[in-house]
Formats: sequence, structure tokens, C-alpha cells
Amino acid sequence: MTGSALLAGLAERYGTPLYVYDLAELRAAHAALRRALPEEARLYYSLKANPHPELVRELAAAGCSAEVCSESELDAARTAGVPAADVLCTGPGKTEAELRHALTHGVRRFSVESPVDLARLGATARAAGVRAEALLRLNPETYPAGAGLAMGGAPTQFGSDVSWVRRSPEAFRTEGVDLIGYHVYSGSNVHEPAQLAHWFTAAADAVTEAQRALRLDLRAVDLGGGFGHPYLVPGGRPDLGALRPLLTRLLKDRIAPLAERPVELAFESGRYLAGAAGRFVVRVQDVKTSKGRRVVVADGGINALGGMAGLRRIPPMAATAVTLTAGSGGRTGGAGSIGGPERTGGAENFPSAEPTGEALLTGPLCTTLDVLNARLPLPDVRPGDLLAIPNCGAYGMTASLLGFLGRRPPAEVFVDAGRVRAATVLRLSRHDIHPRRHP
Repeated sequence: MTGSALLAGLAERYGTPLYVYDLAELRAAHAALRRALPEEARLYYSLKANPHPELVRELAAAGCSAEVCSESELDAARTAGVPAADVLCTGPGKTEAELRHALTHGVRRFSVESPVDLARLGATARAAGVRAEALLRLNPETYPAGAGLAMGGAPTQFGSDVSWVRRSPEAFRTEGVDLIGYHVYSGSNVHEPAQLAHWFTAAADAVTEAQRALRLDLRAVDLGGGFGHPYLVPGGRPDLGALRPLLTRLLKDRIAPLAERPVELAFESGRYLAGAAGRFVVRVQDVKTSKGRRVVVADGGINALGGMAGLRRIPPMAATAVTLTAGSGGRTGGAGSIGGPERTGGAENFPSAEPTGEALLTGPLCTTLDVLNARLPLPDVRPGDLLAIPNCGAYGMTASLLGFLGRRPPAEVFVDAGRVRAATVLRLSRHDIHPRRHP
């Protein structure tokens, strides 16, 4: 676990704002999730959570495949050394150019959202002289209760309604593509094994209904993910070990009978794998009182840790204050926690101190929307102190407003056993382009 002294030292070396990722924590999360899944199941890492090649490389070395939904994510997976055979391309509205880019680099497996998506993949594959494989993404009939973010059971750009598949099975066939299975992703950020098991059972029901209509030569079923993890608050990853026997039985009793050959069962995860690995470190720039409230201004805000800021939603956060004093080795402050109880893994090891009151924690942007936490319990902090925000290895920097107001993106440092493995910074720049030529 990345302790306060190491974080403070890295902040001095690389500046703030700063992301620090602990690769040992990443490996521990992968091992924990593998123990929750059937032994033979494939596990895709969803690069949307954090596409940094260093992180992807570590998970690929541990056995993860890669789920990508853009050219940039595919390029990150390639940079990390993920074989094309281990890549699944997903997402609505895939363009011909994006499909051609993937096919050119050897990717053959895609999740398709509709007959139009399937036909476009087929036409692009035929033009490239290759044959692609596709999983048909299904939109289940029921809404997934308990989801942090529901992605099925309602009108959505994701997948095809099971009722549509039953009604018009002939629409889901095209030349140039082998339709080999199904993809279902009901929602995200569920912490309870029983709720996840309910979701996956409902997903298997959707697969069964679609297979009755399409009668595919079934080879693969991707049941998605939804494995939850605390976000920007203290706490450990949920213990999902109870899932393995339930999912093993689901494969044996519900999925396997649909096919005449062994079926590859797959799952996806982003936040569960990467969440605990990340810490976001900011330096306090100003402390003042405004209208009777303490205001703490840090040098990183929603430009670097945005999450749902685009929806004008302030995500809950907790911070640990670390004050650096020249020549003294520093003093450590305490953590203001508004999260739930810790469970397994990912626990904080920072020194604790009692908060002296609540503070409005903001970033440096020229907008009143740049609020990291409206009422964060904090000890007394001063300009120069460091605040570390936990559990932001997923949906951190690349889910933020990086281009807003032109602030320098934070550095990203990867550590393993207390040693720096890699340190990078993302640069945003403009380049001249020329009009496309049409035949």
C-alpha cells in the first residue's frame, strides 16, 4: 500500500497535482476477482476505466484480455503488448474508419449493437479481405435494480432488445461476420455478490431467449461486469468470493446446454481492478473563511478528477492531509472520511487525526463548479499541505475535464514495492489537418 511518506516524496519529485498508482494493489485486485469467477472464464479489463499502457501492461501480464471502445484505447492496448486475439471492440456508433483501424491491427472480435452495426462490420471486413467474429449485445427486458449506473432494461443506445431479436431474427445476419455469441452488460458498481448473481442470471435468461430465436453456433458469451468498488472515498474492495460457485453453476446449467461445443464465458471489469490502485495528490494553495465557512483551495480540481462533474454532480470524497515542512521531514495530518466501512483489501494506512470541522474543498479553476467536496471533514490544513484522495485508479484523470481552461494535466507515477516503475504526463496539443480526399 502506498503510504503517506512515499506520496509526499513523490509530490516533491514530480509536483502536484499528481496521480500515484500502486501496481501491487492492481495485482491484488486482479487475483481477488479471479477467485470470484469460474476458473476457465475469460476476464476483460475495460480500458475506459483507465487506459494508461503501464496499467494495461500489468493486467495483461496477469492474464487479462482488453475491452476497448475507441481507436485510442486500442492503441493503448497495443502499446501495452496485448495480442490482437485478446481484444474485444465494443461500443455504439462504431464508424467504418474505427472498424477498419481495428481490423488492420488484427482485431477480429467485436460486440455489435444492432443490425446496422453488424452490417457495417461485415462490409468493412469484406473490404479488408478478412472475416470477423461478433457477439450480439442484448438489451434485457428488465431494469437492473441496485445498479450504480444501469445500462440495460430501458431505452438505450446499447444492444438490441431481446423482443426485437425474437421478432426479427433474420435481421441479425450478414456476410463477412461469424455471429458466435452474445454480450450482455446490465449495469455497473454493484458491491453485493447476491445482487451480481441476480444480474448474471437475468443476463443468462436474455441469452437463452435470443439463442432460441437465432440458433447460433454458440461459442462465446460475455456476461459483462458491474463489480463495484469505492470511488474517491476510503474503503476496500468488496469480497466477491461467493460468486464463483454461483457462476460456475450458471455456466453448467444455463449456458452450456445452449451449445453443442464448450462455450467461452467472459466477464469485464474496470473499477474493481483499477480503483484501489490510484491516489490523487493535491497541494493546498489557499485556506480562508467565506460567509462563515472554511474554504480550502487545492491545485487540482475537476479538470483532473472530474468523474460525473459534467452532470453537475459533486462526487463524495475523502482526503488525507500531509504537510511538508522544509528540513523537518514533514508533519502528517488526518483523514476526513465520509465513506462506508472498509471490507477487504485497499485499506488506508495513513496516520489519523481528528477533523476540526468541515471544509469546502475546491480546485483552482475559474468556475464555482470546481468543487471536490462541499462538506469534507478535515483537520487544520495550511497552504503547502498535501491532500491525498483514495480509490481513484479508475475513472480518474481520463474521466475528467482535461481540456477545460488549459491546465497542465497531472503527472502519473507508477510504483511497485516502493520503487518508481514509470512516470508520465499526458500532453494535449493541436496539429494541422487537411481535408479528406474522396474518390
